Order: sequence, then structure tokens, then C-alpha cells
Amino acid sequence: MTVNVNPIIPGFYPDPSVCRVGEDYYLVTSSFEYFPGVPVFHSRDLVRWEQVGNVLDRPSQLRVSTGRAGASAGIYAPTIRYHDGEFWLATTNRDDIMKGHLIVRASDPAGEWSDPVHTTGAIGIDPDLAWDEHGTCYLTWSGPGGISQATVDPSTGNLLSDPRIIWSGTGLAHTEGPHLVRRGDYWYLLAAEGGTGPGHGVCVARSESPSGPWEPHPGNPILSHRSVDHPVQNTGHGDLVELPDGSWAMVHLGVRPRGSFPESHVNGRETFLTGVDWVDEWPVVVEDRYTVPEAPTAFADDFTAPKLHPRWIAPGTDPRSFADPRPGEGLRLLAGREPAARDAERLLAVRTRDASWTVTATLPQGAVALVVRIDDAHWAAVERRDSTLCARVVIGPLDQVLATADGIGTHHALALRAVGHTEQYSFAKGPDEIHLGYLADQQFHTLATIDGRYISTEVAGGFTGRVIGVEALGTDALLTRFTYDPEPVPPAAS
Repeated sequence: MTVNVNPIIPGFYPDPSVCRVGEDYYLVTSSFEYFPGVPVFHSRDLVRWEQVGNVLDRPSQLRVSTGRAGASAGIYAPTIRYHDGEFWLATTNRDDIMKGHLIVRASDPAGEWSDPVHTTGAIGIDPDLAWDEHGTCYLTWSGPGGISQATVDPSTGNLLSDPRIIWSGTGLAHTEGPHLVRRGDYWYLLAAEGGTGPGHGVCVARSESPSGPWEPHPGNPILSHRSVDHPVQNTGHGDLVELPDGSWAMVHLGVRPRGSFPESHVNGRETFLTGVDWVDEWPVVVEDRYTVPEAPTAFADDFTAPKLHPRWIAPGTDPRSFADPRPGEGLRLLAGREPAARDAERLLAVRTRDASWTVTATLPQGAVALVVRIDDAHWAAVERRDSTLCARVVIGPLDQVLATADGIGTHHALALRAVGHTEQYSFAKGPDEIHLGYLADQQFHTLATIDGRYISTEVAGGFTGRVIGVEALGTDALLTRFTYDPEPVPPAAS
């Protein structure tokens, strides 16, 4: 079997859900504390994807929180479906969990989605929507005791039946992430089990009714890489889609750990693709069905467009509230955290997506920071105040300046590099090294280097991955160019 190691959507885009309308596929993922929420991708072949928007892109749709308390809260495990001429999406906002799940809809997934309605009385995470042949809508989610379900009016959020547990899973931990899919005479209930770590897997049950009783797949879990030697681990949380020719596929999450034992993953949980065959009316995963090339990830943004590209996010706040594109000038950043502060307030960021990368930011005005982070207690940055650069790292209670350089002009771009470790056998190696520095004469000048494991999920915890962003320190600043490149910029001669 060919080992496919490339995600269809690299970077922390976990908990994928997918639907098809004609020749078009649409996919959404979790976004946690970052605003805007729920990125939307489009594809024609399931392999190549383009982000076309974000579902929750207005403050009236989404409330998220800054700081450590908000980390890995926010938006959990959405489901996207197409029914009766409209796209529907259900998800959970951990910051508003007692309101129930939220449901929004749109005629165009790349356009404007409605303000949410809430399913008061349905408390849990990971909601799914499915309609039977009579038009009854079933809301299915993960709650205490397993998978719960109620019928619902999706246009109002009102529950039409009392919630009840319909399946307790196979006995593995953390039965969650349900998706209901109809094929032929059966309804299939997919669930993520084993926890979203090394024991993760996709399990399936079937029934002639969308409410059960459920017969578990005799080969559960149908997908798991636990205890096997595979470069992609933690595989689980799948969703099925039927292709126009009648064949089927599944999207699911996974991680790509690297470094010495016990290894670390830094780009978060990513979205992968497998084929699916049907044997005795059961789904069978075919992992080598698709050849997935490396996704193109490089970009340069000069902020000449009148609004931000949908890739740009901010932890706990709407980036449009502090990042103002001014064509012909650049991007005006309103003052964020004070220079000595640790917690991001107005950080404009993008996800890291590769094992190695170089990021540069040209900032001709203001005190600024170029930051790689997982949360406010795990980050590293190049900070500039006047003509002094400092390389700063925050790891838990540690907050230290590792190196400084004076006389660096504003025409020098701030820069960060990640250099991935590819040795098969090594000791005391993190997944990569992170270099903090600046560019001069198109070469990278390193101020300091840190072990990348200190900015990994295994150290920080949580459900997200690294982002790289820019913040104005105490005063307004101007960003005129930002580049992300998986190819390394050559280091300056020592």
C-alpha cells in the first residue's frame, strides 16, 4: 500500500465535515478561539482545496475570548449539509455552550451566512444535522453518556422532541463527533472514539432508522493508526461523502508528529482524505485510493485589496476591528498589547502549514512583534522597539529575552524560520528548530534559536496548532508586506 502522508488541507484545520452539491465539494473545520470562525473550503476533485470564506465572520454570529481562558474554547466540530436548496451548518461555541448548539444557513457557502439560532436544551458538543425522507430534521451530538439526538426545527433551533441517548459507542473513550449518513436501506452513524490523541479512531454503526437501534461495525474502528508505524497519527473524526459516480470517500483528521520519542506535532490536527468501499453494506476504508500532492501553501500579501483575505485570523477578537487595509499604503494595525505584556490583544495571524517555513514581515512604522504561538503561555517572537530587535520566548512562567541587536532599520523585515528535523533516528531532537531574526540582503540573520517542541501541542496542550502573526506593541503600526514560504531563506554567512 502506498503511504499517503500529505493532508488535503495542511495546518490546524481539524474535525472536517464535507458535503457535495453537483460537481462542487464544500468542507468546513473547527476554529476554536480564532475569529473569524469555521473556515470554508471548495474543491472539484476532493484533493485540491481553496478557502473561499468563513462561516462565522461577524460579531453577531460569534463570541470568542482572549487569554489562556479562551485557548482551545470557541468553535468545536461543525457539520455542513445541503438540504432543500440551502446550505446548513451546526456547531458548538464552548464560550456559549449553555445556549445549546448554533445553526446557520446560506444560499452560497462562500457568501454571507445567517445569524445563528440556538438549540436550547441540547447541551454538548459536535452537532450533526440530517433529514429523513419525510423532511424531519435530526440533531445529533455528543453529550454525557454518548451520542444524543432530538428532532429539531433548524430554522428556529427549537427542539421538537426530548433529547435521548441513541448510542454509547463501542467501549472506547470519548464517543463524540457524530455524523449521520444515509446510503441505500441503512443509516450510518459515524463517531470519533478513543480521544483525539494516539488512540483516536473512526467507528461506525448502522440502523434502518436514523434513531437506531444501532448495530456496530464488526471491524470497528474502521480507521485508526494507533500502535502502528505510520507518519500520520491520531487519525479519526471522519465524515463521508458520495461522489457523482456513486463511489464514496471520507475526510478525517490526523497529525504529523516529528522529532525524538515521544515526538511532537506543531501544525495541529490536519485534514486528510481516504477512499471508501462498501462490503456487505459496511464502509471499508481504502487509504491509498487517492494520490495527494503537497498542497501549495506559499503566499505574499501586500494588502492592496480592500479587505483581508479569509486566511487571516485573530485569537479572541475580530481582526477587522484593528487591522485596516489601506490600498497604496499597507495595513494599519491599531495598538495591541504593551511591549512587556505576555497576552496577545490584537494579533493578526495565519496558520503554519509545513514542516519547514520562513515568514517575513515588513513593518516600516511602529513598535511591533512577529510571533509564532500556540497560546499566550507558549510563544516566541522577534520584537522591535525603535532600532532595537530582541528575540523573546514565553514558555509557561518563563519570559526571557534571548538576544538583542541594535541599529536595525525599519527597512529590514522581521523574520522567523522553522527548520524541520528529518532524521529517522535521533535523540533529544524536537520536531524542528525555530530561528528568530531578520532579513538583510535577502539573507536570514539569526538572533536566537529555540527547540520547537516548546511550542508544540505536546507541551502547550489544547486542540489547536501554531499560528504566526504580527502585533503592534502599545502604539499603532504599519504592515506593508507579509510572506509565508515553505522554502527556507538562506542564512547569512557566520
